[in-house]
Amino acid sequence: MTQPELVIFDCDGVLVDSEIIAARIEAELLTAAGFEISAEEIAEAYAGLTFKDIMLKIEEKAAIPFQASLITQAEELVDRKLKTDVRAIDGVHEAVAAVIAPRCICSNSTTERIEMMLERTRILPLFKGRIFSALETPSKKPKPSPDVFLHAASTYGADPAKTFVIEDSVHGISGAVSAGMRVIGFTGGAHSYPGHADMLTEAGAETVIRRWADLGGVLQALSMWSEHA
Repeated sequence: MTQPELVIFDCDGVLVDSEIIAARIEAELLTAAGFEISAEEIAEAYAGLTFKDIMLKIEEKAAIPFQASLITQAEELVDRKLKTDVRAIDGVHEAVAAVIAPRCICSNSTTERIEMMLERTRILPLFKGRIFSALETPSKKPKPSPDVFLHAASTYGADPAKTFVIEDSVHGISGAVSAGMRVIGFTGGAHSYPGHADMLTEAGAETVIRRWADLGGVLQALSMWSEHA
């Protein structure tokens, strides 16, 4: 394999530095609701999950029932903050533009939120019409389900084994690996934490990058080497 058939990018924490913004708001809401947690703890344990799934996991662990209205509250507060504060991750425009293979986004965020963030950060032209929200796929199953990845590959007629995914979360990587895809971990977001790269590798990333400037060389090297050779 000298050229990937498809390159899939996660959005939050990969293209835009939105994970830390969401984590801070979600931590405040959960702490106020009776479960004390920091933004850093959310980033480490729950990055890549929808807020609904984060709440469900905490409810299971701590036996604290949360009000369903917290989900709506979180969505509204995060959207408001992202509209003013979200930034592109350094070097992303050049790195994405240099990818020769077909490219798209697979995310747990809604298409509306993704387009808003990408428009604000001037990344949207690179992905216009190439956005897949897990919540809007036929199964509506968010990551770590592999469904959004498989839906994107099917749309492009790409072989999952010849598809690369760039992900910043263990849950996202688990979904991509379940889809039979090859994964590059990314730790360049502000929500990154000590041991982040190790966790991504343990989840199934073949390698991990911290700077977008490294993407081209890594993609080329991994494309020339296939586990299935």
